[in-house]
Amino acid sequence: MERRPGLTDLASWIAETPPAELDRRQKAAEAAFHQLGITFAVYGEEEAAERIIPFDIVPRIFTSSEWTSLSEGLVQRVEAINAFLADIYGAQRILKENILPPELVLGNSQFRGFLHGTSAPHGIYAHICGIDLVRTGPNDFFVLEDNARTPSGVSYMLENREAMLRLCPELFQRFAVCPVDRYPDALRETLQSVAPHGGQTPVCVLLTPGHFNSAFYEHSFLADSMGIELVEAADLEVDDDVVWMRTIEGRVRVDVIYRRIDDDYIDPIVFNPDSLLGVPGLIAAYMAGNVALVNAPGTGIADDKAIYSYMPEIVKFYSGAEAKLPNVETYRCREAGALQY
Repeated sequence: MERRPGLTDLASWIAETPPAELDRRQKAAEAAFHQLGITFAVYGEEEAAERIIPFDIVPRIFTSSEWTSLSEGLVQRVEAINAFLADIYGAQRILKENILPPELVLGNSQFRGFLHGTSAPHGIYAHICGIDLVRTGPNDFFVLEDNARTPSGVSYMLENREAMLRLCPELFQRFAVCPVDRYPDALRETLQSVAPHGGQTPVCVLLTPGHFNSAFYEHSFLADSMGIELVEAADLEVDDDVVWMRTIEGRVRVDVIYRRIDDDYIDPIVFNPDSLLGVPGLIAAYMAGNVALVNAPGTGIADDKAIYSYMPEIVKFYSGAEAKLPNVETYRCREAGALQY
């Protein structure tokens, strides 16, 4: 079997390490994840038992050149997603120039028409994106889907790295591995950078649905790692379009909310009136420019599978260049030619 360039040392490590030892390390990692509660639940299963995060003792390695190429493609795509969101909630040039069928956006349940004309603080809508990639060959990467609403899973990557450092330290001596431990600091800086008002250090919080949510471990992990408060709806209130956090020392004004709740449940006044997870009046505070929501409401339109099929056109429209990361081949049933497939 032909080895990919740069993986000779990994192949040697696998050959040198007895299978029983690899199995022992795999089981040690899984036991640690169970003990620490690094788990998630799958909704819809009859018995939604907690599962540990996926972990493989054999690492996936990207060379420096591969990672540079991927990074450039991901940056281009996320910038295009943000330009698209700013446009459809603003001038709607992409619809007027017929790059996308208008009904695909305006008739989409994830398009929040009442936000048209409302700009996100600092013009950023999708501050955090989860772009799912699939590798089909040595140099072939494709985007499987875009996640721009409430992307989840980064804490599992960080915990995976910690497990590998603890169980396979020799690999980090053989390879010059890029660190990932600064992610919480970078995330906190991102949150602070989009505070609507300047001045003193912004107050940022992470809004969680609560401990019954499948990703609650991640919510608590990230809040703790960033040094910000983990709050539920009952901890927040809106007064005169300003968001306040209740504390034992009195109310504290909130500038930025990293929300891990979907649009439909974030504000019972605007969305689902039966939601107990959201904060009444939160959208009014956002539209008044008094609080930043990360990610912004209405970003779910960028997750849409039909919109996904137009991402190469979207990237080219806003960047003026071809997409560096291609989509998986997708057929649009609205097009006669695609129906011949």
